[in-house]
Amino acid sequence: MLLRLVPDNTNIRFMWLRKLSFPVSIVLVLASLAGFFLIGLNYGIDFKGGTIIEIKTDGPADIGAIRSQLSSLNLGDVQVQEFGGSDDILIRVEEQPGGELAQQSVVSRVRTIFEGQNVDFRRVEVVGPRVSSELARAGAIAVGASLLAILFYIWFRFEWQFAVGAILTTANDVVITIGLFVLLHLDFSLSSIAAVLTIIGYSLNDTVVIYDRIRENLRKYKKRPLTELLDMSINETLSRTTMTSVTTLLALIALYVFGGEVIRSFTLAMIFGIVIGTYSSIFLAAPFLILFNLREDAMTPKDDDGDKKTDAEATA
Repeated sequence: MLLRLVPDNTNIRFMWLRKLSFPVSIVLVLASLAGFFLIGLNYGIDFKGGTIIEIKTDGPADIGAIRSQLSSLNLGDVQVQEFGGSDDILIRVEEQPGGELAQQSVVSRVRTIFEGQNVDFRRVEVVGPRVSSELARAGAIAVGASLLAILFYIWFRFEWQFAVGAILTTANDVVITIGLFVLLHLDFSLSSIAAVLTIIGYSLNDTVVIYDRIRENLRKYKKRPLTELLDMSINETLSRTTMTSVTTLLALIALYVFGGEVIRSFTLAMIFGIVIGTYSSIFLAAPFLILFNLREDAMTPKDDDGDKKTDAEATA
């Protein structure tokens, strides 16, 4: 391999580090939950209802003047921001009283501000309160269903200790990522749900790779102490885990820097999720197996040299 982030024969005592990783994760999860219930998420138009208007002006836009003109319309909370170039403007208007017709009338009122100007209305999205509540419910169901599917998949493929460990590891990633949205007051929209689901899949993939190596080693090294075996399994997959994470982060960082304002919260959540997902796969997934008293004798009998025992030897 031309590039190797982790040297050969690396032997880090990850199981000893669980004395640090468990308390750190518990603190982060509790802080995230406290922020969620006490402060709450900054729900976007997708979940609150309202109007999103994307325009392109014929030159650098005066954000202050546009914001002042829109405030004269008495539309309530109106956000105006640049994304991409200085001539690309995104306008967000909160939900208006009066139902969906009132939301749609916002567009015509905003157009009056730009009459006589060379302004291109590139995108207009109107989300009513009924649609927003349905989207919120569908998003919650999507996350819950994915976690449930993970539980059954891991349980079927491995043992219940692996299934519960994978669920707790993935839930840790989701909760702490939600905490990031609360802490930074990021806009939580449908793209944020997509980011959370992507993080779930990424974290699960890393966890399954490590669990698969643990299962192989449990069968291969029957007499080795569980903590040593888990350390060995993580170290054997560490190069693959770090290489995958770094290459993914390089693409996401480029997307964050050059992708524009519209997808910035999405890419920031993805970057954070990849980091926390890699951390949990290495420092939490395997230690959970010790916490749940994984039984080494549940695996197929093999000797320490990796050769299968005969039926007579296995029953001797």
